[in-house]
Amino acid sequence: MGVAIAGIRPTRRLARAFDDAPPGDDAAQRSVLGGKGKSLFDMTALGLPVPPGFTLMTDACRQYLDSGWSADMDAAISAALRDLERRSGLGFGDPDAPLLVSVRSGSAASMPGMMDTVLNVGLDALTTAGLGRRSGDTAFAADCAERLNQSFVKAVGTSPPECVQAQLRGAIEAVFRSWNSDRARAYRRIEGLSDDAGTAVNVQMMVFGNRDERSGTGVVFSRDPSTGEPRLYGDVLFRAQGEDVVAGTHATLSIDALSEILPDVWQALCGHVRTIERHYRDLVEVEFTIESGRLWILQARVGKRSPRAALRIAHDMALDADFPVSRTEAVGRVGDILSAVSFHKRRGAPPPVLARGLAASPGIAVGMLVTRSEDAVFQAASGQSVILARPETSPSDVEGIAAAAGLLTARGGFASHAAVVARGWGKPAVVGIDAMAVGDDAIHFGDVIIPVGTVIAIDGDTGEVFRGALDVEDVTPREIATLRAWRDDASPSGESQGRDAMSDDDFIVMLAIKGMATASSLADILGLSRDDAEARFDRLGDLVERPNATFLRAAAAAHARCADAIAQHRAALGDDAEAVLRQFEPLNARFKTLVTDWQMRPGENGAAPNDHTDAAYDAGVLARARHCHAETAAWLAQIKPARTLALFAARFAHAMRRIDAADIAFFISPRVDSYHNVWFELHEYLIRLAGRTRAQEGAY
Repeated sequence: MGVAIAGIRPTRRLARAFDDAPPGDDAAQRSVLGGKGKSLFDMTALGLPVPPGFTLMTDACRQYLDSGWSADMDAAISAALRDLERRSGLGFGDPDAPLLVSVRSGSAASMPGMMDTVLNVGLDALTTAGLGRRSGDTAFAADCAERLNQSFVKAVGTSPPECVQAQLRGAIEAVFRSWNSDRARAYRRIEGLSDDAGTAVNVQMMVFGNRDERSGTGVVFSRDPSTGEPRLYGDVLFRAQGEDVVAGTHATLSIDALSEILPDVWQALCGHVRTIERHYRDLVEVEFTIESGRLWILQARVGKRSPRAALRIAHDMALDADFPVSRTEAVGRVGDILSAVSFHKRRGAPPPVLARGLAASPGIAVGMLVTRSEDAVFQAASGQSVILARPETSPSDVEGIAAAAGLLTARGGFASHAAVVARGWGKPAVVGIDAMAVGDDAIHFGDVIIPVGTVIAIDGDTGEVFRGALDVEDVTPREIATLRAWRDDASPSGESQGRDAMSDDDFIVMLAIKGMATASSLADILGLSRDDAEARFDRLGDLVERPNATFLRAAAAAHARCADAIAQHRAALGDDAEAVLRQFEPLNARFKTLVTDWQMRPGENGAAPNDHTDAAYDAGVLARARHCHAETAAWLAQIKPARTLALFAARFAHAMRRIDAADIAFFISPRVDSYHNVWFELHEYLIRLAGRTRAQEGAY
């Protein structure tokens, strides 16, 4: 039968060699090949040293999960293997020239470490002996056989069979099945990814970082994913295979060590990473292996980065005249950060330093110490800020990492699972704390014991761990002002987000209804840089008061001006002013229910705090919120004169766009111009419009 593949014409082909990309744009190819497969096709096309192989496409996974193994899969794999043997000059199962392959997953969206991998597939008694003869090192061959056994048992659940074809099928089936593993499902739920896409499987000729002293493996970022500094950043480990680096179980070297140990390889790696970064036009994460001094590139993807790094990377790339990223695109990449993320630095004397490790993900976190992922989930659900400490993390810890405010590990480097996931989720992390031992009830630093439940703090910028809390203050990275200025310059009259259409009267009404707001939040609502916003605040003179350096509030004269503006609107509406408030009441009741349902959800013993681990439940609430938004927008549009109400509508629309972009802080968070904040202000405005007070109307 034919196989329909995501917009590609029906075909019986389930596998493609790396130099045979299917037609379609990047998104279509990624949906067919998965992210890892797409990168292998891209790098092959760029002429980089990629070990040959083939990709079983995502359609094969969906077929397998629906109806099991098929004859089509056998045929596709046999044909692809024959082609791989021709390209490599080796034979799968040939004792004299054994071809070994890795079997790795590759979903369209990056899911680091969530699915299975099997290395050195193709080793039986005869090919192991043949590999030893061919390499001149029987210990190396034995190490490869042991690694096959370990990864096969972990993924498949049994020892590898002697039949190498059965090994390959077993490994491929294990990767397909791992799409539905508990850890993969949990990661997709937290990240808001679909369960329906399936994973591709990449079968690739093995290259051996464990072959000799001039062999190794590593992960490198084109820029520092914590700070954005334009330098190679990552780990390398000699006489090792790739899983040793990302597992966090080995003491790695900084990537800079490669420049001294194998300078020719270092120079080649720098050049290849620059090529890949320009191709993807973004920060990239690159996996590589060195076999006896020869560099191979195994994978590349757009790298996860901290919010702070995102700002600097967007800023620096746009300022580089030779780099293919415009200022407009740079602003678009970090628009959410410009509006919603705050940064902190320490002030005052810190508490005692317990230990220092690698500063793997920036930021400061303070919380109660826990050492088990399930405890992190439980405590966070009750509103407690927690720091999760683990010997090293694995995909089984993903829900605990998501719940924690910060992360500590005793082992691992900059490219370890803990570091990569923490940066991707914007959580401070300190890893590789050699002095720390982790137990069920405490962490130990030599003779110093810190029991579970103790408040500790971590600084992901310095790698320090403290006993007790840290005093912090907000800071504004220098890149923010520049990026905001670019944002303002990119649209007519500086109205970059369509919300700086506010007249002074509009602004005074908004501020009087808010009561008090931070200067930075008001600048974001206006769509202005902080300097431009401050100039506007200054222009308002004694209408605005500053109780401190952070906040603004409406002065008495501004409250009077607000009352006059609302009175004019009331006069224009006449008797309809009261009717408008009454029309709002059923919408308000629905929205109050939505807010309650977002914060609480049904549990076995009644309502319980919503820990946002049930993606289906949250999606249902947000779907109802979108429906409520559509009705509210339509209602606001028909009220005349609608000048002020149109500005509420614009703010609602902006918040809903952010929610649709998976930035759920814009639903009810008080830190941003969230839908809930705007709703509360609209209700207050309508109460005043009707000539009433909130006390008369009752609580929101």
